[in-house]
Amino acid sequence: MPDLLLEFFSEEIPARMQGRAAEDLRKLVTDALVEAGLVYDGAKAFVTPRRLALSVHGVPARQPDLKEERKGPKVGAPDQAIQGFLRAAGLTSIDQAKVQSDKKGDFYVAVTEKKGRDAIAVIADIVPKVVRSFPWPKSMRWGKASAESGALTWVRPLHSIVATFGPETEDPEVVKFDVGGIASGDTTRGHRFMAPAPFTVKHFDDYMQKLEAARVVLDPARRREIILTDAKNLAFAQGFELVEDEGLLTEAAGLVEWPVVLMGEFDKAFLAIPGEVIRATIRNNQKCFVLRDPQTAKLTNKFILVANEEASDGGKAIVAGNQRVIRARLSDAKFFYETDLKTPLEARLPKFEQIVFHEKLGTQAERIARIVALAGQLAPVVGADKAKAERAAQLCKVDLLTEVVGEFPEVQGLMGKYYAQAQNEDEAVANAIADHYSPKGPDDLVPSDPVSIAVALADKIDTLVGFWAIDEKPTGSKDPYALRRAALGVIRIVLDNKLRLRLLDVVAKHSGVIAGQPGPREARPGRKLEPAIHQSRKMDARVKPAHDVGDDLLSFFADRLKVQLREQGARHDLVDAVFALEGQDDLLLIVRRVEALGKFLDTEDGKNLLAGVKRAANILRIEEKKDGTAYSGAPDVALLREPEEKALATAIATAKKDAAAAVAKEDFAAAMSAMAKLRPTVDAFFDKVTVNADDKALRANRLRLLNEIREATRAVADFSRIEG
Repeated sequence: MPDLLLEFFSEEIPARMQGRAAEDLRKLVTDALVEAGLVYDGAKAFVTPRRLALSVHGVPARQPDLKEERKGPKVGAPDQAIQGFLRAAGLTSIDQAKVQSDKKGDFYVAVTEKKGRDAIAVIADIVPKVVRSFPWPKSMRWGKASAESGALTWVRPLHSIVATFGPETEDPEVVKFDVGGIASGDTTRGHRFMAPAPFTVKHFDDYMQKLEAARVVLDPARRREIILTDAKNLAFAQGFELVEDEGLLTEAAGLVEWPVVLMGEFDKAFLAIPGEVIRATIRNNQKCFVLRDPQTAKLTNKFILVANEEASDGGKAIVAGNQRVIRARLSDAKFFYETDLKTPLEARLPKFEQIVFHEKLGTQAERIARIVALAGQLAPVVGADKAKAERAAQLCKVDLLTEVVGEFPEVQGLMGKYYAQAQNEDEAVANAIADHYSPKGPDDLVPSDPVSIAVALADKIDTLVGFWAIDEKPTGSKDPYALRRAALGVIRIVLDNKLRLRLLDVVAKHSGVIAGQPGPREARPGRKLEPAIHQSRKMDARVKPAHDVGDDLLSFFADRLKVQLREQGARHDLVDAVFALEGQDDLLLIVRRVEALGKFLDTEDGKNLLAGVKRAANILRIEEKKDGTAYSGAPDVALLREPEEKALATAIATAKKDAAAAVAKEDFAAAMSAMAKLRPTVDAFFDKVTVNADDKALRANRLRLLNEIREATRAVADFSRIEG
């Protein structure tokens, strides 16, 4: 079957847009082909800085013929109905319709056949529509305007379009169309400097080979591989090690069509700057990689750059140009760093009084005061020194006011650590300043030092409680203050460090702190810090009551915990079943309960007991709704007549006692074992005892016994929340 080759050749496509553009092109074209009845075998898109290409294999040569049946009125229907049917079906006479019978009688049916078009004609219609509707994040008006769709818009000026279609064994045809005055063809160009002459292409293999000869590596994955391999080899040859960077590697591959890896160097005096600042400077400004000494893991004064051509001088001029720029950038960074060191961190704190964190939550100074108080409260809970935790909390945001962080926001926290070390702060305090933002994502390390844990938890809990108190919660996909990330951070810190933390108590106390702060006042806007809003106005009833915040925020933690545990293979309904129990706010114990419950429900006893509890709950729900009363309270022992109900009552009493004792010792496996002993008596009760007896007192007593089954299992979880 024929193959389709498309290429859109333009000026430079920004690296950040390339990956999405390739996927959009593949999806738009292939979706349109399938919708037109042209089901293909495979498709792959490619992108370089100057071209967006697509290869679609195994496209049918033409659309299939379609037969459509349209059901009309009954035979003998009024003429007006028949004429309407003929117009809708495109028929001129009722004789052209067929008569079909079903159980309701005889009906007219119009059968129309639509001949399929040649695929090349269909593609010629599809591609211009794709070009004109392409979802670039930003685009330029380009090309000639048409009466139907106006001027062409593309990310950068579009120079040519390749569109060929045909079997591999034959020369393909050009798919002819025109977009914005640019006619499709079979001619493209290679590298801008090394092979600028135009050349014609046929099928995809021919296209790839000719591009390679014209110094263009079409596949971005291969460009990445070339850059990474050559960079590692070049570093190794000099006795160094490449500091790998996936984001930079992808960006570098998006900046070149023919990657050439070179090495440069800078003055060793710049190594006095923190390595992270050197890396940020070189990465952000020149898109270069840094190297380190494998023996010491410290940065060297060498860097790797990726050029887009094989220069006649071996790249000496390119390296020299990059070295000049990097020298200037590092000089600026060194000046910023040395300037920052002249001012102690504590001396910067008063500036926070003039910077609004959020109009309803006060200034940054007020927020820092809250974090200090909360870190001091959490310190004994996590085993941290209270004074050190409060000191770290006091200084943890100060580096946001420094010159280096103003230039490179990605090193916030880390620079605070370096400045703290420079002024001889305690090492635990300095590390806590660096670690308090962690974990920033699922792959980020979790703080493990007690002081770092206290400050990291205080920072995240203050954020969550504050925005919950002013009802600025995440909605749908919108989460402007990264509250989901903050909640997941709290969960990971608690679980990874096996902390016993009563969230409701912490949230209630901190809600009171926020509610007790003075209302927002006029403050001079300052530098933008974190999620800052630089307006301030008088507000009435700034925050919610503490209990409202606690219950709602706990539900949010439950949802985040489900996500966390689901990624580890746990069932979300088990989390619901445990959270449904009153007072369940100790995340570590909740996870242990969930683990024990999951193991129990995997056993035969667990499955059967769950079925029995659900049966009891269903009967109770139906009967309580019908009677308009709740069958709560202990059953009357005197009304227990059948041996099976007496045995069940005894078993429930024993299970309750044993499960409660096990839960008190936090031995949830033993609690599940106690529940498992109910299984045979529950089974026997349902086999032998009629719950809805004619005797009303007996019936009510047996319903209360069913309620006892439900209540007994609540020692470990709310079984009604468990699926299955």
